[in-house]
Amino acid sequence: MKRCTWSTHSTNEMEYHDTEWGKPNHDDRYLFEMLNLEGQQAGLSWSTILNKRDTMRQAYANFEPSALIKFTEDDVERLLQDAGIIRHRLKIQAVIHNAHAYHDIVAKHGSLNDFLWAYVDNAPVENDVQHYTDVPAETELSKQISKDLRKLGFKFVGPTTVYAFMQAVGMVNDHENDCAFRHQ
Repeated sequence: MKRCTWSTHSTNEMEYHDTEWGKPNHDDRYLFEMLNLEGQQAGLSWSTILNKRDTMRQAYANFEPSALIKFTEDDVERLLQDAGIIRHRLKIQAVIHNAHAYHDIVAKHGSLNDFLWAYVDNAPVENDVQHYTDVPAETELSKQISKDLRKLGFKFVGPTTVYAFMQAVGMVNDHENDCAFRHQ
């Protein structure tokens, strides 16, 4: 079965590609998790994030915003000692801070899903991708979403991070045209 070229690097990446990446998702908790995981990836490989994902879920209360808003500076210090996660103070603080921003979005827009998917009229943007190297790192839309998220208080949500997030949760379809998973 043909996969997108980038997804053939490791078993973790192949499984992620085949079961998750690019599939439209509308679950608020999952969207929040993925937005934060993409932010954690800044400066690192996605393979690193996939390898630490289960431990990060445990460390960050399964990325439940209502639990994360209760985290304190003591929790930040505890997390800095956890070798199973990305031990970067600003990234740890960003996850907690983003939980507060999440609650603000829900209060204003109903859900994170409603807020984010409105940018694409609730349907994935279908891109013409011959090879993964054709895919841009960011787009005008990811720049706008990044700007809007930052205005709402989110951290580690630059345009490149937001575009990777959009790909991950299926807001854009960047599977290569001949990828078996393009239309699944």
